[in-house]
Amino acid sequence: MNTNSLLSRSLAAVWHPCTQMKHHETLPLLPIAGGEGVWLQDSDGRRYLDAVSSWWVNLFGHNEPRIKAAIREQLDRIEHVMLAGFTHEPVVALSEQLGELTGLGHAFYGSDGASATEIALKMAAHYWRNLGQPQKSRFVYLQDSYHGETLGALSVTDVPIFRSAYAPLVRDNFIVMSPDARRAEAGESARDVAERAAQALETTLAAHHSEIAAVIVEPLVQGAAGMAMYDPLYLTRARELCDRYQVLLIADEIAVGFGRTGTLFACEQAGIRPDLICLSKGITGGYLPLAVVLCTDAIYTAFYDDSSARAFLHSHSYTGNPLACAAALATLAIFRSDDVIARNRDKAARWSEGPFADLAAHPRIRNWRQQGMIWAGDVSAAPEGFARKLYLASLQQGILLRPIGSTLYFMPPYILDDSDAAFLARGTRAALDAVLND
Repeated sequence: MNTNSLLSRSLAAVWHPCTQMKHHETLPLLPIAGGEGVWLQDSDGRRYLDAVSSWWVNLFGHNEPRIKAAIREQLDRIEHVMLAGFTHEPVVALSEQLGELTGLGHAFYGSDGASATEIALKMAAHYWRNLGQPQKSRFVYLQDSYHGETLGALSVTDVPIFRSAYAPLVRDNFIVMSPDARRAEAGESARDVAERAAQALETTLAAHHSEIAAVIVEPLVQGAAGMAMYDPLYLTRARELCDRYQVLLIADEIAVGFGRTGTLFACEQAGIRPDLICLSKGITGGYLPLAVVLCTDAIYTAFYDDSSARAFLHSHSYTGNPLACAAALATLAIFRSDDVIARNRDKAARWSEGPFADLAAHPRIRNWRQQGMIWAGDVSAAPEGFARKLYLASLQQGILLRPIGSTLYFMPPYILDDSDAAFLARGTRAALDAVLND
């Protein structure tokens, strides 16, 4: 592969996501030629530890043989068939397994996280319409929340860099205090912050529940907020309040589902079941795009009618793609066969006390925190352009990091081992010191 030719072709033909393309005049693209385990390899043979799981999707490493085998086996049967009027074994089996794991049912499929958010929002509003309450069509979301970049998703997203340019297109909804533990006032615990945020939620619901369809939350960790972590009490209280004020609860587990927070789904740690759950990212182990929304039987029943006008007339061309469903089934099988959740807990505890403790003690890092297989810390007095500078410095150390503002974080594949963790900690410390001492 001619690296220079590939890079120039990419800049000439590809509009890269979440990117100011002009920056690539001085910030080279990284040409990836392959991957193995936790490592990515560029076209010149250099390796990089994928500490962000390729945008939080890769669970069991690159080139995982069991997931690849499942996709190959399905490829010999049927690659795709539309799901309107047809069905197939992979989508049925996956829906059954997800139903057993979540306590919800009737899985509705999309292709990515934003499409899952759109499905959930539309389904929630249409549910109330079918019950004769069409005025319940607005939503409640948290400060600093992120639920995707399509228009419906942006209406419940509080990240200005994504939302501001499209403000005239975005519907107004209700924003409430985040339970982010970093918002603690003097003497407050994370649980106190969660309770204070729940009280703010109750104030909004009490005043506006007649026009609110649902509350949407990222359970336990708000990713784009800089890995904002909060006490499970907030989820417990949100469930209680939604029940009291007859509002649906949507759990956006797109980033935090499938073991990221220490349980298969984050809601488990609060002992609650949402009315709708959004899943994507890790669902296929990082191999193929897939998203799904599961709902309660009460929601499904509200659409079950002779009239097509009461049906959920939403669709995607690749809904329930058999290849993606096969990858997801293989991913769930690995969770069972490898006892992934228990192993992750052991690893997380070992690394938090071992190699990652050095970063936690760094004099410029504040609020070092960990939830399951996610670690994060905020860098005080970070220089201008910190995120880009640390990204480049970490590449020099053979590590792929993607800081969020002044927050550095790890969200590695679950197959990271002790030597990899030590390498990650050393290299990140070296990259951080290089940027801060520049």
